[in-house]
Amino acid sequence: MSEKSKRREALVYHAKPTPGKIKIVPTKKYSSQRDLALAYSPGVAEPCIEIAKDKSNVYKYTTKGNLVAVISNGTAVLGLGDIGPEASKPVMEGKGLLFKIFADLDCFDIEVDTKDVDEFIKTVKNIAPTFGGINLEDIKAPEAFEIERRLKEELDIPVMHDDQHGTAIISSAALLNALELAEKKIEDVKIVISGAGSAAISCTSLYVKLGARKENIMMFDIDGLITKDRTNLGPEQMQFARDLDKVDLREALKNADVFLGLSVGNIVDGEMLRSMNDSPIVFAMANPTPEIDYDTAMASREDIIMATGRSDHPNQVNNVLGFPFIFRGAMDVRATKINEEMKMAATKAIAQLAKEPVPEQVNIAYGELKLSFGRDYIIPKPFDPRLISTIPPAVAKAAMESGVAQEPILDWERYEEQLLSRMGSDNKLVRLLLNRARINPKRIVFAEADNIDVLKAAQIVLEDGIGTPILLGRKDIIEELMEELGFDQPCMIIDPKSDEEKARKDRYAHEFWKLRQRKGVTEFDAGKSLRQRNYFAAM
Repeated sequence: MSEKSKRREALVYHAKPTPGKIKIVPTKKYSSQRDLALAYSPGVAEPCIEIAKDKSNVYKYTTKGNLVAVISNGTAVLGLGDIGPEASKPVMEGKGLLFKIFADLDCFDIEVDTKDVDEFIKTVKNIAPTFGGINLEDIKAPEAFEIERRLKEELDIPVMHDDQHGTAIISSAALLNALELAEKKIEDVKIVISGAGSAAISCTSLYVKLGARKENIMMFDIDGLITKDRTNLGPEQMQFARDLDKVDLREALKNADVFLGLSVGNIVDGEMLRSMNDSPIVFAMANPTPEIDYDTAMASREDIIMATGRSDHPNQVNNVLGFPFIFRGAMDVRATKINEEMKMAATKAIAQLAKEPVPEQVNIAYGELKLSFGRDYIIPKPFDPRLISTIPPAVAKAAMESGVAQEPILDWERYEEQLLSRMGSDNKLVRLLLNRARINPKRIVFAEADNIDVLKAAQIVLEDGIGTPILLGRKDIIEELMEELGFDQPCMIIDPKSDEEKARKDRYAHEFWKLRQRKGVTEFDAGKSLRQRNYFAAM
C-alpha cells in the first residue's frame, strides 16, 4: 500500500462513520422513569450521602475504580514532537482504546493546554478525584520527570508516565531473556544507548536496578556522548555521565554487548554491529524507522538477538504488553502508587511468560508453526490471552507486599477468573481471527454491494487488510454509496447485468454448465442461473 493510501486509510478510519475512537456507554438500565429517578434525582442523593460520610465509598458507588485518565499537553507526541494538545487527542483516544480492549479499563482522555509545569500539575491534581489511575502521555523531557515525580508524591492513586516506564518494563523483560540466550550476565555487559530522553533514561535506570553497572553504560544524545563536563543537561541525564574522552557511536559500539536505540533512524550500519561482541543484543526501537533496518542488521551477522518497535518484525517492544495490565493490577488492589517493586514484578512476569509454552491460538494468530522461547521470541506477543491473567496478579501482589495496596486480594484463583471473564472469549477470538486473516488476505465477493450495510462490510474488510473486496451491483449506486461512506480506496466493481459483462457472464455460464451438467443442469439453465448475483459471485 502506498504512503498516500495509508494516509487516506488512517484519516477515513478516524473520521467515519463517527469521528474519534471512544464513547461513553451506560452500564445501568435507563428505559423507564423509575430507572431515571434512580440514576439521577432523587435516587442519586443516597450514594452521594454515603460517599460524604466515607470517601472510600466512591469506589463502591461510582466508576472511579475502573477509570483511567490519559493526560497529555501534546509536547512530545509519537515522532511528531510538540504539536499541541488538540493534535495529540487522536493518540490519547487510541491509548484509551487499548486500555479498554486489553484490560477492560474505562478511560477519559484529557488534553491540557499548558507547558507550565506548575499549572499542569495543578490541573491534574484538581481533576484527580474523578479517576482511579492517571496515565501521563507524550510529555517532553525534562518536564515529564518533574511532573510525574510530583504527582506521585502528591496524589494517592497510581500515576505513571508510560513513555518512560512502559518502554523500560518491556525492554527490560526482553533484555533479561536476551542475556539468558546469549549466556551473559547483566552486571558484566557493556551497554551503549542512543537517546537520552525520558524513555531512554527510564530504560537505563531499570537496567541498573536489574544489575547493570553505570560504569559499563555509555549514553549518547544529539550532541554526542554524555560526559561529566557537559553543561547542557539535566540531573536525569547526568546520572549516567561518564568521565571519558569524547568518542562517537561507532567507536563506542566496538566490543559492546548491548545496543539500545531510542533516538532516530538509520544511524547504525552493519559494520558497527560486526564490531560488537559475540551474540550482540540490539534493540533498535526508533519508530517508524529503527536505528538500523531489521534486514540489514540480521544480514550483518548470524548471532544477533534483535528487537524493534515495529510489528512487522519479531520481538516487538510494544508498550501494550505492559501499561493496560500494570494499571489493572494496581487499581484492583487500590494501590496508592505504582512503585519500583510493581514495575519489577511486571518485568519479571513478562519475561517469564515468554518462556512458557505458547497457546496454539497465538501461533495461528501470528501465522507461526510453533513459537517458542528463542532469539526470535524473547517477549510475548500482544494478543497472547495469558497476559491478562499473568501481569495484573504479579503487579497486585507486589503492591500488597510493598505496602501500597488498600484493598488486598484474598482469593487469587477467583481474581484470575475475574480477569479472564473481563476479556470475553468472543472478543479475543475475533481479534485472533482478524490477525490471522491479515497474514494471507483472500479475495471476497460481495454479491449485494449496492446495499449500504454490505458495502460498509466490504470497506471494513479492505481497511482492516483482511481481504480484497470485489463489489457486485449497479455501478452508479455503488459509487454513490462509496462517496457517502468516504470509501475512496480503489475496488473492483462489477455489474453482472451490464452489457460490458456479457462475455464474462457467458464464460461463467459455460463453466457452470460443465460442472453441473451431470446433475441435471442444461446449458440454458446455467445461463439463466448466472443472471442471479449469487451464482455469478460464486463463479
